[in-house]
Amino acid sequence: MEIVIYSDSDVEEMKINIYCRKLTPELERVVAVLKMLEQKLTGIYEGETCFLDPDKVLYIDTADKKTFLYTTDKVYETALKLYELEEQLSCAGFFRGGKSTIINLRHIESLRADLNRRIQVTLDNGEKLLVSRQYAEELKRRLGVK
Repeated sequence: MEIVIYSDSDVEEMKINIYCRKLTPELERVVAVLKMLEQKLTGIYEGETCFLDPDKVLYIDTADKKTFLYTTDKVYETALKLYELEEQLSCAGFFRGGKSTIINLRHIESLRADLNRRIQVTLDNGEKLLVSRQYAEELKRRLGVK
C-alpha cells in the first residue's frame, strides 16, 4: 500500500481519495477508522449534554429502559436505543456482547471462558463483563482468537 499526502495551504477542507483495484476487508477497516474520527456520541452527564469520542467509550449498557455510555471515569445517559448505537458503531470496533451490552473491542484486555460457553471479558480499566454464549463465537472471530 502506498500512502501519498499533499499539503496545500489553499485547501479549506480535508479530502481523502482512495484508489484501489478492489475493496478489501483491510481497506474497509481503514475507511471505518477514518469515519469514526469524525463521529461523536452525545451523552448527558449531570444535566449537561456532552460530545464523546466513540473510542473513549468502554462499553454501552441498558438498565430500566435507559441507555448508558461508560467511560473510564464517568457514566453518561444517552437518548439513543441500544440497537441504534449498535448500527452506528458496528464499523467502529464495537461488538454486541449480550441483550443489553455493546463492548468496545479496543478496550478488551483479556478473555476467560465462563459457565455455559459464555466469555468473561476484562476491560483495560479492570471492569469485567459477560458475553452471552449467543455472541461468544462472533467475539472470538472478531478478535482473531480460537
